[in-house]
Amino acid sequence: MSELVPMTIKGLMLDPVSNSPIVVLKDEEEKFFLPIWVGIFEANAIALQLENVATPRPMTHDLLKNMIGELEGRVTRIVINDLRDSTFFAQIRVLTGGKTLEVDARPSDAIALALRTEAPIFVAQAVLDQAQTISPESVEEEGERSKKWLERLDTEDLGKYKM
Repeated sequence: MSELVPMTIKGLMLDPVSNSPIVVLKDEEEKFFLPIWVGIFEANAIALQLENVATPRPMTHDLLKNMIGELEGRVTRIVINDLRDSTFFAQIRVLTGGKTLEVDARPSDAIALALRTEAPIFVAQAVLDQAQTISPESVEEEGERSKKWLERLDTEDLGKYKM
């Protein structure tokens, strides 16, 4: 397996070209920035947790966290472990009953759960290497413009996510 790089969320924003939400992960030294286009509902789940907004009833990721806890399990980490045809893949590692389970997940769901369980987020080095070789056009029709926009981002651009 490829070396794992610890990552955190740098920000959550809207792609100015497609209006699709993007979660941007970064490593500690900020050598790597990994933009992942996500669905609006997953972006909302991530934003709610980033902004510490409590909902009156459990959202899907809260339910998953609660179920894992009730089953005496613990999310130990999530790993964005593959990139195929411009689609990222993730695994959620759950420790329960002395066993370690690796559960396939979309990165957005894995990130939303990691935020709720305070589990670390990792990206396989091979995925970071491959992501840098993806042509922007394969991610977005006007990919070059999006890539330049992402390269110019600073901390002020990564403020609160607006729905």
